[in-house]
Amino acid sequence: MIRLATAAELTQLQDIERAAGKCFADIGMAAIAEDEPPSLKVLGSYAQDGRAWVWADDDDLPVAYLIAELVDGNGHVEQVSVHPDHAGRRIGKALIEHAGEWARAQGAPALTLTTFTEVVWNGPYYEKLGFRLVPEAELTPGLREIRAAEAAHGLDRWPRASMRKEL
Repeated sequence: MIRLATAAELTQLQDIERAAGKCFADIGMAAIAEDEPPSLKVLGSYAQDGRAWVWADDDDLPVAYLIAELVDGNGHVEQVSVHPDHAGRRIGKALIEHAGEWARAQGAPALTLTTFTEVVWNGPYYEKLGFRLVPEAELTPGLREIRAAEAAHGLDRWPRASMRKEL
């Protein structure tokens, strides 16, 4: 069910992220719910480089996606989104495990991500998957750069942190 995303599916990935983001409005994070997903150009670069995966349904239509990159020698989950109609089926977990396998194949010792620490389906969820919070003093240069860009984008209006899972 997990496969590489195709260029023809990029608008569907944006739609998945928009739908998944709507639940943030319900918890007082409307700015996150209204934030636009990555552009088609950005998503296209991930897809072209083989770093964008989808979970496809029985009709081979994407219902979730993950994009990843290497940051300071570690695999990094840039975005993972599951359409709310398919939530609760461990699809996100499967995509993250797939990203971990990809990272391991790249020689990465760990998988990292950034997330909201107090949103149940973010920080606490990733802790259940084996991620740990990375203290500020342990942030790598690349993670510091990502966090600075997120802060400039306004994401630090809510508690946010980097997390790491050893592979």
